[in-house]
Amino acid sequence: MPSRFGERQRMTVLAFDCAISGLAVAVVRDGAALAERREAGRGQAATLLPAIARALEEAAVDRHALSLIAVTVGPGSFTGVRVGLAAARGLALALDIPLAGLTTTAALLAAAPQDGRLAVAAIDTHLGDWFCAIDGAPFVASTEALAARLAGKPCRIVGPQAETLAPLLPDAVAQQALPDPALMARVAMADGIDAWRVRNRTEGLPRPLYLRGVNVTAPDGTRRTVETG
Repeated sequence: MPSRFGERQRMTVLAFDCAISGLAVAVVRDGAALAERREAGRGQAATLLPAIARALEEAAVDRHALSLIAVTVGPGSFTGVRVGLAAARGLALALDIPLAGLTTTAALLAAAPQDGRLAVAAIDTHLGDWFCAIDGAPFVASTEALAARLAGKPCRIVGPQAETLAPLLPDAVAQQALPDPALMARVAMADGIDAWRVRNRTEGLPRPLYLRGVNVTAPDGTRRTVETG
């Protein structure tokens, strides 16, 4: 029996990211981007939903016509990840549609060309090391540890600070990039609506991915690490 969306019905995906810097939103139908928006700066809690509304309006897509929502789950900014996931969960539950949670590093790697170089996603943690991924789960590594791991392997560093990191690594080229929501939508579409529906129902909605605790400043000025989950 066909799903509620129809066996061959066109798939329309709303995808967005605010896990690293600013926010980006795209509305994609059958792989073609109908609308894309990117806004710099912080304050995504106030700007994300209006940006989504403007993207849907530009694409001439009613929110009830959406088939799937895709969002980055981290690693990245503690606040940005939380804001993005909260909005995605609320919309998916309200519209009764599946929600795809993609790692930030997977979103970056989707932009890397197939040119024989090893693609490495890298995001500056601003704590002296990097959130990275090569072909699997994200991990944290220092520049020195990453250089040792990549020794003898021509690689392509993909990320917002790629031009800073690549010169510090052997045989590396830089590809400056932020997560592209249109690419995120296409990655999510590759699994299909039913796959994400089953995943959400059996494993629950996507959760934020943090690779370490968050450093916070107490009222007395002391710094401490808070475990997240």
